[in-house]
Amino acid sequence: MKRLGFQVSYFGDHFFGSQMQPDRRTVEGEFIAACRSLGLFDDWRGAGFAFAGRTDRGVHARRQVAAFTTDEPERAISALNLLLPADCWCTGWAPVPEMFHPRFDARQRTYRYFFPDPDPDMAAMQAVADVFVGTHDFSRFARVADRNPCRTILSSRMSAAGSCAVYEVTGESFLWNMVRCMATALAAAGKGEMTPEDVEEILSDPQGDRLGAAPAGGLILWDVDCEIRFEPVEADRRSNGYCSSLIREWRVRKKVVESLCRSGVDLGGEKPVDEELGNVI
Repeated sequence: MKRLGFQVSYFGDHFFGSQMQPDRRTVEGEFIAACRSLGLFDDWRGAGFAFAGRTDRGVHARRQVAAFTTDEPERAISALNLLLPADCWCTGWAPVPEMFHPRFDARQRTYRYFFPDPDPDMAAMQAVADVFVGTHDFSRFARVADRNPCRTILSSRMSAAGSCAVYEVTGESFLWNMVRCMATALAAAGKGEMTPEDVEEILSDPQGDRLGAAPAGGLILWDVDCEIRFEPVEADRRSNGYCSSLIREWRVRKKVVESLCRSGVDLGGEKPVDEELGNVI
């Protein structure tokens, strides 16, 4: 028997989150089904199957971490991507200690949130992002339930990526909806609707109303640092094709929307497409 760790990527659009749910398509459900089909294990509990953390419905992952114990490690490494669905694939693998648990042994996690606003006030957003660094009570930035609301943020920064503003945050751990609620505050700051002082006041008063969560589609679980060196795993051609088809589809859809909306419609700062076509060859 050998315990393995895998880095996992997935698009969250067509999953009801990562955590297993009865009669729902989830990332864990698909992963376990693929493992069972390959004969890697029968009982996921007995195999110690676990993910590093949960992602909500619609949230994506670049480097989620999964782990399980199997007596067919070579088969797992070579064949898992053949049975996983096209919108979920492994990118790396590593042998891990027998007691390794990706949730509890992760040193830190990094998320990125992509904002669609074409021209936000980046300086104002960074000023708010700076307030999050350190240990705070995030009761009003998350769904806490009965968990400890205090979390430690190690880094918090804004950057630009093409036509999007990107927020990258690294912390030891996060609460449910925490990054999306933080993104709500940042988006408001980018529009001049929230200041660093406002955020400091919210953090210091955990009894007030919780901020709403920003849309799930802009959030990616970017990395989980378990201090493990993963060897690369080649994605199946179905996943490669799926990614390529999404890029083509979104490129065309963007042009179609711009073309339909360019006359008499406010595009919110987006640059419309040219009305004149080039020469036909």
